Amino acid sequence: MFKLASLSISIPKEEPKAYLLVLLRVFLIACTLVPLLPLHMLWQLLKLPSPWAMLYLRIVSRIFGARVKTYGNRLRKDVFFVANHISWHDIPILGGVTGTAFVAQDGVRKWPVVGWLAEQNRTIFVSRTDKQNVAGQVAELREAIAENWSVTLFPEGTTSDGSGLLPFKPSLFATLAPPPKPMMIQPVFIDFGDVAAEIAWLGEETGWESAWRAFTRPGSYVVGIHFLEPFDPSILSDRKMVCAEAYDRVLSALSRNR
Repeated sequence: MFKLASLSISIPKEEPKAYLLVLLRVFLIACTLVPLLPLHMLWQLLKLPSPWAMLYLRIVSRIFGARVKTYGNRLRKDVFFVANHISWHDIPILGGVTGTAFVAQDGVRKWPVVGWLAEQNRTIFVSRTDKQNVAGQVAELREAIAENWSVTLFPEGTTSDGSGLLPFKPSLFATLAPPPKPMMIQPVFIDFGDVAAEIAWLGEETGWESAWRAFTRPGSYVVGIHFLEPFDPSILSDRKMVCAEAYDRVLSALSRNR
């Protein structure tokens, strides 16, 4: 899930080349969005599977410097991806590779521009604070899973620095015990390697500050997307077992790559 943060505007003092890099990236992102957004909306209007959001996210991740390498065999449909979470960079990187919809905190819906774009990519918004409506959120998520060919969940519920794995929250795994349709869970390990600390969104950093760091960061970096062995959630008895199985597989991948 996205980490919720305030979007206060306070432009820090930077070298002139940093501002030029910001302008260049904004220009490239806008130039990408202008032709692809109408195509995406037309495909939606015609009720056709749209490839344009996936292409847009792939280009955006590259504009921010990501050079993506994939490992393993990715499932193409009827799959629930479960991944570790480092930063909002994970969204364009993973979305650009898979075309998946995402589960995000409902606060993201209110973010200027970002919230609207997230809706266009079939984002499923859930609340971490509305404890009284867990059953309703599970039902809504089950319906969304049934409609989408792939959905991604970041079950840590927040971001980490990439050196370890935070506990997975089992509540939303209730949608998969049993799943609303025959589908598999495929754990995914996102590996930023030596640049994880530079990319991570941690502590009290606001969304604006994290975005500013990304827009002003020079150069490129390599990120590995490891598609791990999938498993059938219907053979496990409850959501806690499903959650534990996904956690163990991502943790094992992290340990192998350290």
